[in-house]
Amino acid sequence: MSVAPHPSPSLPSQGRGRLLADIGGTHVRFAWQDASGAPIEHVSVLRVAEQASLQDALRTYLAGLHGRRPSEAAFAMANPVTGDEVRMTNHHWAFSQAALKAEFGLQSLRVLNDFTALALALPHLAPDELRQVGGGSARVDAAIGLVGPGTGLGVSGLLPDGRGGWVPLQGEGGHVTLPAATRRERLVMDALVRRHGHASAERVASGMGLLDTFELLCEADGADTAGLDSAAAVSGAAMAGRHPQAVEALDMFCAVLGAVAGNLALTLGAQGGIYIGGGIVPRLGDWLDRSPFRSRFEAKGRFETYLASIPVWVITASQSPALLGAARALDRR
Repeated sequence: MSVAPHPSPSLPSQGRGRLLADIGGTHVRFAWQDASGAPIEHVSVLRVAEQASLQDALRTYLAGLHGRRPSEAAFAMANPVTGDEVRMTNHHWAFSQAALKAEFGLQSLRVLNDFTALALALPHLAPDELRQVGGGSARVDAAIGLVGPGTGLGVSGLLPDGRGGWVPLQGEGGHVTLPAATRRERLVMDALVRRHGHASAERVASGMGLLDTFELLCEADGADTAGLDSAAAVSGAAMAGRHPQAVEALDMFCAVLGAVAGNLALTLGAQGGIYIGGGIVPRLGDWLDRSPFRSRFEAKGRFETYLASIPVWVITASQSPALLGAARALDRR
């Protein structure tokens, strides 16, 4: 277990509070909150593959809290949540919400999509946790969009409720059909259709999508992959200018992300801005700014001027904002 670098005070053995979790296909992040509005602390990260089940991961984390047990919990997960039985899309973990609630003595449990949780955190992010990529100023009380490439492609947003609050969206927008617009994008799309039956935006604008796109471009061009066998290796080679198909794949990743973000902005009327979450884009530095991202975001014919005014922000927060969103979900009941 790797613990967040900032020190945290020891927890007393008495008292009950909130257990928060951001559960992805690769890592699960746990945190503690004493009560609504209290600081989110004691953040710990576990590798999902090293834990047999979510329950085992929970026990591992709680063992370090000196006997403290939560009375309520909120879990943000990278998959749809449609009933009591929850099964992860990108891992084998599965559980019954009712059984887990009973096993850990929870008075309440909220399980929600990780990008729904992240959307709930957006109004509470500090300016130094964001970096703007084009556009003007956000319109107050207008819809907000959220996209985020990681293991997959998350999509969500916030709609104003007319009372000063927000309604988060729960959807699977990463699986919309790939918005191919160039000959090379259509080449990749056709190959993805042959391979999977449907070419979704996630098949390019995600970690797995970046690697697949790179391999398909190399195959089409008869080029050697040079041993680049992960998304991190491909993006690293691209940013170093060491492999032309890696450069093209990363630019295509950014272009498709821009097209998806622009589509979302039009669909929601997101004049409150578009946010980019996930673990990949913050690691690209200014590559996104120099890539086709913004031009493809705005390339919507008669609505180009409309989109040109909409700001896009990359979320650069060091602590997972989905943890804050999970806490906000507990506040909403």
